[in-house]
Amino acid sequence: MRIALPLAQGKLCMHFGHCECFALIDVDPAAKVIEKRVDITAPAHQPGLLPPWLAGQGAEVIIAGGMGQRAQDLFAQQGIRVVVGAPAQSPEKLVSDYLAGSLVSGPNACDH
Repeated sequence: MRIALPLAQGKLCMHFGHCECFALIDVDPAAKVIEKRVDITAPAHQPGLLPPWLAGQGAEVIIAGGMGQRAQDLFAQQGIRVVVGAPAQSPEKLVSDYLAGSLVSGPNACDH
């Protein structure tokens, strides 16, 4: 499974579409372990671009601080599960918590 996280200054970016890069983290969900991390530069912000782009990168789950409802719908159309309201922590911490079922998500940091 591949989990994508939008980053700014090495931590989760609270505004999904305005991140610097994405951490793509490959995990073994059965063993609940991180296997590999690759960071890729985010493309220039364009409405509707990221869902097919991240699907093409193999993302199956997005962990985000905030994401608008339209973007969430577009990810769902790509078969990508979205988790919003995650705190600004390191990608590895967030993914480890997600795999353990202990990721605490708060309010969606984006309301559009």
